Amino acid sequence: MAAGARRSSTNETTKLKGKAMKTTLKAAILAASTMTLLACTETATQTSAPAMRTGSSADESACLSAVAQQTGNSVSVISSEFSQANTLVMVGVGPQSAPWRCLVSGGVVQEVMSMTDEGAL
Repeated sequence: MAAGARRSSTNETTKLKGKAMKTTLKAAILAASTMTLLACTETATQTSAPAMRTGSSADESACLSAVAQQTGNSVSVISSEFSQANTLVMVGVGPQSAPWRCLVSGGVVQEVMSMTDEGAL
């Protein structure tokens, strides 16, 4: 009977090791899933960085005035990008911040256009 008791004890030990491995595997999968979800959350919050504003305040002001005059609505700068030829200023119009494009150089507006319906008011 001693040999039978040893086999039974060995079988129980093997079963316990198998259960421990399954529990460890489940914990590892849960940890990996949690890390994946956290990575997604971090990526989403990183995309809300402030708008790029490399245009001068004079160019931005000129565009705000031009767009406000053309639309008769409240305006705000979404972004501005300086270049040697013209500075591109993206302007938000109204409560929905409808996008308008403004090209300006040295405070002189070259072009104003709605980006939602190809230039119409």
